[in-house]
Amino acid sequence: MTLKDLDIYSIETFSNNDVGLVRVRTKDGSEGWGQVSPYNADITSLVVHRQIAPYALGKDALDIESLVNEIPEREHKFPGSYLRRALAGLDTALWDLRGKLEEKSVCELLGGTPKPFRVYASSMKRDITPQAEAERFLRLRDEFGYDAFKFRVGKECGHDEDEWPGRTEEIVPAIRKALGDEVDLLVDGNSCYTPEKAISVGQLLEENGICHFEEPCPYWELEWTKQVTDALKLDVTGGEQDCDLSTWKRMIEMRAVDVVQPDVCYLGGLTRTLKLAEMARQAGLICTPHSANLSLVTVFTLHMMGALENAGPYVEFSIEGADYYQWQYNIYEPTLVAVNGKVQIPDAPGWGVEINPEFLEKTKHQISKV
Repeated sequence: MTLKDLDIYSIETFSNNDVGLVRVRTKDGSEGWGQVSPYNADITSLVVHRQIAPYALGKDALDIESLVNEIPEREHKFPGSYLRRALAGLDTALWDLRGKLEEKSVCELLGGTPKPFRVYASSMKRDITPQAEAERFLRLRDEFGYDAFKFRVGKECGHDEDEWPGRTEEIVPAIRKALGDEVDLLVDGNSCYTPEKAISVGQLLEENGICHFEEPCPYWELEWTKQVTDALKLDVTGGEQDCDLSTWKRMIEMRAVDVVQPDVCYLGGLTRTLKLAEMARQAGLICTPHSANLSLVTVFTLHMMGALENAGPYVEFSIEGADYYQWQYNIYEPTLVAVNGKVQIPDAPGWGVEINPEFLEKTKHQISKV
């Protein structure tokens, strides 16, 4: 094989159980950094070397779309999540490489402008009392200027059960009363409810001015979700778990949700997420992606949202500290920080961040090369 300067020479992964970074280098030494999806990232990193690298090595690093289209076809017997989570690592590394070569941020490559972008403070906690959650939100509002918050109702895949009896009925009015009418409030059901129960909970949400009801029903039950969407006036949202574009096409065509919420890393990278966002735009739907931790997925999402025509009004921004998501810190610099409820889209070339060498030293390194 004879390589041209910008052909892919090597693909490396640096992973632990939670986070896996990907570095792609070309023959001339140019490089870009990306990330596979968090969670079981050590398994996903192995998939990178077994099922992604064999098709990418020796190929043009700037022909991202061809690679992203070809690899799932070549690995068509593996249509599930891990292949897409691994593909995200290659895709996002190649976008970073392209931005560095063109001396533009990814946001600028997409036609956007790196600027401060509004975020909503996203709580992952259900093991917290309504009073403690309200007090936490008030502290964060005063410190970082957030004017939008998301909290949890129901129980994860809860079969209509609450985390403890009465929690949902207590927390919804408690948060609204504590924060007042000047903030936007969002809730996440995490696949908890049957349609009948979801509609009942949704009516409680509407009575308290909640604007966003995420994943009310098991996410794979699209018809259930559509029943809830049709019955309620507030936005019913979802899609973070879905990695198959044909499922997304069906979801959009049947109007199962009001707002699409892809995850750049779960779906297979920026290129595929842009395709989904365009499908949504053509259907008149806005895109408010899932980015529930402060790994590179939030960086990716900020860049994309700074350029999308149908971008929603905010980006999800994790408020959990090291006691909950210890692994999401010290991966890259500069750290993302909310100021007046907004986070600056990094404006340096590529993703605009530098990978922390100390993080890499603590990971398992693997390399595939020509």
